[in-house]
Amino acid sequence: MHPDTTAQPTAPHAALSEDQADAEARRLIATAYRDDTPLPAHGATPPVAQPGRPPMSQGATDASALTLSGAAAVSMTGLTASVLMYASQTANPAVCAIVFGAPTAFVLALARLTKRAKPAPDVHQHYSGPVYQDQRIVHTTTRGVWAKTNNHP
Repeated sequence: MHPDTTAQPTAPHAALSEDQADAEARRLIATAYRDDTPLPAHGATPPVAQPGRPPMSQGATDASALTLSGAAAVSMTGLTASVLMYASQTANPAVCAIVFGAPTAFVLALARLTKRAKPAPDVHQHYSGPVYQDQRIVHTTTRGVWAKTNNHP
């Protein structure tokens, strides 16, 4: 038995006549709802803390990185000097110069840095109209000798 090739399409929009389509359109318009209340200029929702480092100006970011680097250098130098003094069981003048000189150099560098530091400017962002927030999670895979990256939403 052969299938019937003269059958009409069964899609809803293809089977409706013009009068039926107009009636369906009027029914959809009558049941639609649109909220026309005005949106507030500024919302009452408090800001939410974001993960990671807080936003800073470029100068504050540079100063923070410099301070962290200086602190790591001072800690390593002081620890090394302490181990050397303990291991040698004597107070060598060179070792004492390292132990007491490193924090002094750090304090001097920090004082010079604070002289050049400027306060971060206040940034206020106001929006008029609807705001769209795109919150996608992208899964990335990179494989092969010649890297091929596939991003999958």
